[in-house]
Amino acid sequence: MAKSTSSNQKKNNRPANKKKGKPAEGKAQMIPLRGWVLIVILVITLGYLMNKSLGPKEPVVSSLPAEVSVADAAKLDQKEWLFLDVREPSEWEEAHIPYATLIPLGELTARLSEIPKEKNIIVVCRSGNRSAVGRDLLLKSGFANVTSMAGGMNTWQAQGHPVITGP
Repeated sequence: MAKSTSSNQKKNNRPANKKKGKPAEGKAQMIPLRGWVLIVILVITLGYLMNKSLGPKEPVVSSLPAEVSVADAAKLDQKEWLFLDVREPSEWEEAHIPYATLIPLGELTARLSEIPKEKNIIVVCRSGNRSAVGRDLLLKSGFANVTSMAGGMNTWQAQGHPVITGP
């Protein structure tokens, strides 16, 4: 029988006094599959949370309606409101609201610092399409009181409100 114990030791390449289940000293332990699953879940969760906190801001919900009519816009107090014209300079020179400020839509993101956050803002363009885009951009950038003028400068002029030409 002594021979069979010796032959069992040779087959297993393990001395008889070592216990099963414990790794030999100096060898790295393997991480079980459930450990890797937990690590992957943790990394994904942390990545999601970092992206959410550092990512784009949620748009601010304005207390103003999305659009106001030209008739209502014409009644607004120019001291309390910033009329922001997002048309191109060539369109501005043809005709613009006398107390409006020109920042073309393509430059709006780069020039946000020029716009006072404490004022109510009405965004103006030729027909109302670009002003809606400008309004949404301002809301996403943290401006709270922003609306756009439905109908734009086409309707403003058609209703006979004051305009000036030139730069």
